[in-house]
Amino acid sequence: EQNMGDHGGPMLVFEIAGGIEAGRRFIERLRLAYHVSNIGDARTLATHPASTTHASVPREARLAAGVRDGTIRISVGLEHIEDIIADIGQALEGT
Repeated sequence: EQNMGDHGGPMLVFEIAGGIEAGRRFIERLRLAYHVSNIGDARTLATHPASTTHASVPREARLAAGVRDGTIRISVGLEHIEDIIADIGQALEGT
């Protein structure tokens, strides 16, 4: 907020219903966004923390940190926004 004012930033975080398996399916269905375990690039990147960066964290500790089974993080890159929205939409249809 300090840098972007009230315009938000290029990071999306949302919850997929259906837990870890639904989160994995969502990531696997993405076509434009790259599936990575860390984020920060000019390309759109997506991660499912429960099965990557936080996979070794005990579930209770992970939940206390705000990382739920279906949490998805997307770092929006420089691609056309319509393409990014379409990619997320088609991936959501398969979860």
